[in-house]
Formats: sequence, C-alpha cells, structure tokens
Amino acid sequence: MDSAAILRLANIRRHIQPEPCFSSSHYLKGDLIKLSPEVSDALSKGDAVVALESTIICHGMPYPQNLETAKEIEAIVRDNGAIPATIAILEGVPHIGLQIEELERLAKTGAQVRKTARRDIAAVVASRGDGATTVSATMFFASMVGISVFVTGGIGGVHRHGEQTMDVSSDLTELGKTPVAVVSAGAKSILDIPRTLEYLETQGVCVAGYRTNEFPAFFTEKSGCKVSCSIDSPEDAARLIEANAKLNLRTGILIAVPVPKEHSASGSFVESAIQRALAEAREQNIKGSAETPFLLSRVNQLTGGASLASNIALVKNNANIGSKIAVCLAQLRACDQVKS
Repeated sequence: MDSAAILRLANIRRHIQPEPCFSSSHYLKGDLIKLSPEVSDALSKGDAVVALESTIICHGMPYPQNLETAKEIEAIVRDNGAIPATIAILEGVPHIGLQIEELERLAKTGAQVRKTARRDIAAVVASRGDGATTVSATMFFASMVGISVFVTGGIGGVHRHGEQTMDVSSDLTELGKTPVAVVSAGAKSILDIPRTLEYLETQGVCVAGYRTNEFPAFFTEKSGCKVSCSIDSPEDAARLIEANAKLNLRTGILIAVPVPKEHSASGSFVESAIQRALAEAREQNIKGSAETPFLLSRVNQLTGGASLASNIALVKNNANIGSKIAVCLAQLRACDQVKS
C-alpha cells in the first residue's frame, strides 16, 4: 500500500460513521453513546463540528448565567457555519450534542451534577448518573466520534505548590494522548502556569498562540511565558491540526487565544484575589476536584464580578475563533479528499 493510500485510509478512520437513526437520536456501539441527529448528520457529511464541555455549565458559573452563556456559545458556533456538540453524561449515557431541554436541566441542577474527568466516566456510566464533562472527558468523547476541534474557557494544569501536592489536572495528560485541538484562553491564572507549560512540553503537546507569542493566563492576556509556536489565522490553525493528524502524532494541540483586551481583568487585581482565595482554600482544606470551582467562585466574589464577566467574554471569543477553525479544517479535508 503506497503512502497516499495509507493517508486516505487514516482519514477515513478518523470519522466514525453512526448507525441508522432510532427514535430521536443516533447511537454508536449499541446504546453506549448517543449523538444528536444534527451532530450525527454533520459528522457523516464531513461538515464542521465543534465540541463543547458541560462542566462550565454546571460548575463554572451560576444559574441563569450558565444557561444563557451556553445558548449564546452554541449560537456563535452556528453563526460561523459549524454545528455545536455540547457533551455530557445523562442517566448514564454519554450525549454528543444536547437539546435545549437537556441544557436547561444541567444548568438548573448545577453543582449537583458530578464533575466528570476521564477517570470518572466509567463510574458515572455504570451508576447511570449525570456527569458534567471536564476538558479531559470532553476530549475523550470528541475523539471517539471524530470531532477534531473543542472550544473551552481555560484548561486545568499544575496547581500552585503542585511540586509538593502532585496535583496535576488530567487535562494535561489527555492533551498528551488524545488528538483533539483545544481552543482555550490558556490556563486558569489560579494555576502554576510555568510548570503547566513544562508538563505539556513533556507530554509532547504543541502549544500555539493565536496571534500572540505569549501564553495567555485566562483572565489576562499575558503570563510572562512563551508559546512553542504562533499562528495568525483559522487557516493556519487548520493546517496545523491536519499536519498533526496526517503525521499520526497522537497528541492534542492547545490553541491559546488571549482574552479580548477590552475584557481583560487587571493582572495585579486578579492576582491579589487569587492569593487570598488560595490561602482560604488551604485554611478550609479544599483540595482536588473541588479546588478549582471554589477558587473561581471566590475570585469572582473578591473581584466584584469582574472575573466572571471576563470568563464569559473569553469563552464567547474562543467559540468564535474555534468555530472558524473547524470550518477551515472541514474545507481543507474536503479539498484533500477531492485531490485524492
């Protein structure tokens, strides 16, 4: 088999074709995974699809802002020509693409829905529970069904004092083994960003700054750390993703998009709030998966809502750029198929 044939076969295998429609949704592998008809149809045609996480709905912000933001993000994806695929586990079934009533259910239930990383998936499914997927779990499901672009707010990372606690987010190891491009505003500034980038380098993850040479720090545009490469357009990003796929590097790509300048919070102001929140977390012995929601909530309180406003703005900006990237990637792959 020549190299061109091998590449064509790899391209085909990237897309898992859904089985025929049953009732209101498509299924893969029996009833293990449920795709919305819209997402299933888009994947089967090779159209642009953007994965979205559900932890931001349940654990990232309060109701009703979480529901309003989720609907607005999906609308932004659609306006740019892509199909949104919000991912969550409902009654033990992973859903790829949610209906409006399912979004409302998650938003109203909020923090009672289990925060679900990769390690938690089997337990939530086996117990027939509800799970709000984090970056790692969303990447896993997106890759399983052939979605190459995932938009989020910010990734997890190495926690401050992580050299002592060994508290490292599974987002980083997922990026090291799952070929999905994650569009985010960098890592949350409550984390140890230099160590986070060192860990990503160890995992072989390409960290690309979108129109910047500096890694953004979620609420702010700058972290003082450099990215491994810079890209200037959605077309550049699409070519990067496709090169990663064709070379079978089997790693994710982190596309770091700075928060829009007009929505950037003052670095010193946010840092002061972060330091106070970190001290309170230690005093209250808040650790593990509970730490990030606590810190984000407390920082928002201490900044008088400024951090939440920045959070919402940056997620919308990421959705705008990420959906453009997904459309360019779909067009690039369509052209490649025609040429082959």
